[in-house]
Amino acid sequence: MTPTATTNQPSSVTRAAISSRAMSRAAFQRTLDSAKRTILLREIAMLAIDSFRLNKVRFALTALGMVIGSASLILVATIGLTGRNYALKLLENIGPNMVEVEYSGGSSASVGEYRNDLLTIDDMRAVDTQVPAVAASSPMLEMHDRISFGGGVAKDVLVLGVSPEYRTVRHLIVTAGRFFDETDEATHTKAAVVTMPFATQMFGSPEAAINKTFLLRGMPITIVGTFRESVETFGFSEVADQTILIPYSVARYFTGTDKVKQIFFSIRDKNDIPFATNDILRIIRSRHQSNSVYTANTLVAILRVAGQIADGLTVMLLLLATVTLAVGGVGIMNIMLANVRSRIREIGIRKALGATAREIKLQFLLEAIFISLAGGIVGALLGMAPPLAARFFTAYKVPISPWSVVIALATSVLVGVIFGTLPATRAAQLDPVESLKYE
Repeated sequence: MTPTATTNQPSSVTRAAISSRAMSRAAFQRTLDSAKRTILLREIAMLAIDSFRLNKVRFALTALGMVIGSASLILVATIGLTGRNYALKLLENIGPNMVEVEYSGGSSASVGEYRNDLLTIDDMRAVDTQVPAVAASSPMLEMHDRISFGGGVAKDVLVLGVSPEYRTVRHLIVTAGRFFDETDEATHTKAAVVTMPFATQMFGSPEAAINKTFLLRGMPITIVGTFRESVETFGFSEVADQTILIPYSVARYFTGTDKVKQIFFSIRDKNDIPFATNDILRIIRSRHQSNSVYTANTLVAILRVAGQIADGLTVMLLLLATVTLAVGGVGIMNIMLANVRSRIREIGIRKALGATAREIKLQFLLEAIFISLAGGIVGALLGMAPPLAARFFTAYKVPISPWSVVIALATSVLVGVIFGTLPATRAAQLDPVESLKYE
């Protein structure tokens, strides 16, 4: 029994030793592979840095195209956003959160009889009571008259009977004097607020027109203020150059009816405009004949279209800016091709020492990406400088798009990959023997 045990013992030790040596060899191989990879990446980085140090001016000029392209892309995005916000703000100044309701058509139930089912002041009051989203409202009575401006000159003018809240709803700016108030409305004061062209043509200036009187259909009206719209509408709103605003209670003297052409509502929150508009129309329709048609006009659709137009123009400008990046990419490709020619002997030595074609290709590709990305980073910083300076040193909040920076840097890397592939491939395909002979 003893000899048998003695015979089997070396076999177990031998297997254990073999297993231990195999594990050690595998661990060493993994360590060696890791070391090779680390050395390879470090070597590529160091070679790139050394190459840049030896050719500072050449590589700086090469990256200049990417600097200009990236800065242009960010500035174009900033200009596009600024223009978009400016245009939308101008449109909003026509009447922030405004809903305009008007009668569009319909007839009475009697055969052969047609009767306008116009809006009334009671419709406005019902909406004010039942729709909490409404912040302000104003009816509008429209009249036309011919007024003498003196010197034998008479002109047709537009007279609008509105409430004091019309100023808030339509975002009007009082340029001189004041706007008539609730007291004027309640006491039927014969007061008027006129446009600046009307005041200038009749009395010489807006300031000179204050407290002056003119005749409207034989009734003396005193001018208490002048106004203008927040943004020029070029005749596309209810306000014309020769427009007179008088209290609604006074306008009823001339019309003899409580029916109005339009009702203006201002909504507290612009996000509530679609829902509030539906509620307003529902209430008004419930108070009139079933076949009468009422429409509500808002700026939501106009603002949406304006935003889409501005976004489309910005995208087109961004595409034009990418042309500069493409030009910078061509410069990178040219300089990298020249770099390959000047380093043919170095490539041959690296291949002779065991570097593979893949490693050579990766080295030159990373150098191209490094140049492109370095230019992109510098360009992004320069592109961000003007809007940031405007924010810090002025009262203007210039919009900044973080996505433009991301796109600029991503495009820089993409340009480095695309235009660095050809030089890197050419370097990888060089014959090591011929490269070592190259002088």
